[in-house]
Amino acid sequence: MVAGLLLPPLVAAGLWFGVGEILLRSRTAFEISWLGLAALAASAIVAAFLFGSRLSPIASLLGGLAFGALGVMPTLESQGLRLLPDGWLPVTFEPGFQTLASSGVLLFLGIALVVTSLFPSRWRSAAERAVYEPDYAPAQSPYYPDDTTRPMYRE
Repeated sequence: MVAGLLLPPLVAAGLWFGVGEILLRSRTAFEISWLGLAALAASAIVAAFLFGSRLSPIASLLGGLAFGALGVMPTLESQGLRLLPDGWLPVTFEPGFQTLASSGVLLFLGIALVVTSLFPSRWRSAAERAVYEPDYAPAQSPYYPDDTTRPMYRE
């Protein structure tokens, strides 16, 4: 459960930093930002762990709700509602957030995480079921020989 609370903010920070760094380097120096690509790759690995692992489904549900809420923010703000305060993110994360939120990627991630938490297999226990063996050996029936492939016993 703790990993589910820590992983979605790490994914968001890596995505926002990576996209912001790539945008900054491509616009100012016309070069590839290897640091930005590494941040995106690390975020993809952590997100894949969050999507497909046997973590608690609450982990992907909470992360999905947070990503979905942040993904809806630009749409609500375009309708005149001011929800996000100015300067709520550091300067290095702001361009990445604006790009991902306005393009719908955050909403996509939010919906995908919520849907993955709805699968019944995520709610099952990871522990194996106990197999109980009887304390006695089952008795051999006198009416059935060892050859059980015949339809019925004949003498």
